[in-house]
Amino acid sequence: MSSCTSDLAPLLGGVANSSAAADYICNQFTDAGFAIDTTYLLFSAYLVFAMQLGFAMLCAGSVRAKNTMNIMLTNVLDAAAGGLFYYLFGFAFAFGGPSNGFIGKHFFGLKEVPQPSFDYSNFLYQWAFAIAAAGITSGSIAERTQFVAYLIYSSFLTGFVYPVVSHWFWSGDGWAAAARNAGESLLFETGVIDFAGSGVVHMVGGIAGLWGAIIEGPRIGRFDHAGRSVNLRGHSATLVVLGTFLLWFGWYGFNPGSFNIIFRTYGPSGSIHGQWSAVGRTAVTTTLAGCTAALTTLFGKRLQTGHWNVLDVCNGLLGGFAAITSGCSVVDPWAAIVCGFVSAWVLIGLNKLAAKLKFDDPLEAAQLHGGCGAWGIIFTALFAREKYVNEVYPGRPGRPYGLFMGGGGRLLGAHIVQILVITGWVSCTMGPLFFALHKLNLLRISAEDELAGMDLTRHGGFAYDYHDEDPSAHGGSPRGGFMLKSSPTAVKPKANQTATANQV
Repeated sequence: MSSCTSDLAPLLGGVANSSAAADYICNQFTDAGFAIDTTYLLFSAYLVFAMQLGFAMLCAGSVRAKNTMNIMLTNVLDAAAGGLFYYLFGFAFAFGGPSNGFIGKHFFGLKEVPQPSFDYSNFLYQWAFAIAAAGITSGSIAERTQFVAYLIYSSFLTGFVYPVVSHWFWSGDGWAAAARNAGESLLFETGVIDFAGSGVVHMVGGIAGLWGAIIEGPRIGRFDHAGRSVNLRGHSATLVVLGTFLLWFGWYGFNPGSFNIIFRTYGPSGSIHGQWSAVGRTAVTTTLAGCTAALTTLFGKRLQTGHWNVLDVCNGLLGGFAAITSGCSVVDPWAAIVCGFVSAWVLIGLNKLAAKLKFDDPLEAAQLHGGCGAWGIIFTALFAREKYVNEVYPGRPGRPYGLFMGGGGRLLGAHIVQILVITGWVSCTMGPLFFALHKLNLLRISAEDELAGMDLTRHGGFAYDYHDEDPSAHGGSPRGGFMLKSSPTAVKPKANQTATANQV
């Protein structure tokens, strides 16, 4: 502010009380800057929150009709339970500084907020990220999980597991953060550049889902008696496509919004180089990675199966987005195309491996978010450009950048550390939680309930009530071969029975 006043006062030399006038004008510009940045962050938060609707539609379309109400209710509860637990504990554990490098220790229940460094808009934006991680996990364990297990894991993930990881890599106090506070040493002199969360969000949600799906086991009928894979198709490609487009739309808040502020220049006053330009570039890299992954998946799966499959294309698109999320702000657009191309093959390969290992994830969430997220972390360490790294993470001249861009291997080393510690942390927290729920018979529903569908046995009736105008005109069957009615009396669930992979 003093610099602004001293620069402006001489220009107002002919005005009475020029120093006071300069102070007033500079204060107005400062207030306007805060307002612009806050509005930008809030708008980005709304976009990221809209991704919850995308997750809900994607999940609903990817499961069978008899479990639609269940999976949509879990998506609502991810947001609701996550909101309370992130308010009480999560935000404090993630960003409650000053603190140590492992976990935050201030701002519980938003006490002492707002501050110059954190306003309410920061909480809202970070909460939207936290519930996105929980939503990823719900897809991996869909169609066979007790409702109480969803509540427990979602609260634990958003209130503790995810916030600790975000503290490590995004807080100014975090031991591996690229934007660590001045005077603090950086991991391998660079820190981890996980700009919008290929590791922090996508790997956390994916690995949590991996452990849940492993401990629960496959859905009944997913593999036959000979161990061959059986495709339990979701009931609505329409909902899958709708959910995919909503997620695509929300990703423009997820990645570009992670700058948090937009009113910042990179060069001389009046130049075109500023955070606003970096925001635009980030939106472009995000778009190109997703588009490339979608097309690569389309033709790759066509060669494998002989079909043009819209469901595979949607997952490929989202895999490209998950991968570019780490380096979206520090790579060139051409590099984003490389990212999307490789991420498509990572997803295809991991899906093949999952089928061989009899691993059942109805939404491919562990493979998509965990696998493509890990690739995105490696990709950033290879292709991060020096100029963009110094603009996005200023104040550390000589910081290492991408290996393939001439920046050496230090950033790659830091990112390998990130993959290892996230895998270890989530495995050591979520794995035991799911195992404890399994031992307490709180994780998986009974075989009878699973076969009947959770909408009927747990939620009072099916999501759809479809009637043909004249079933008798079609041999007694509803036109199109599809008919679901809500039962007047819900089936009462019996004691839990563990479902095994070879039950049909």
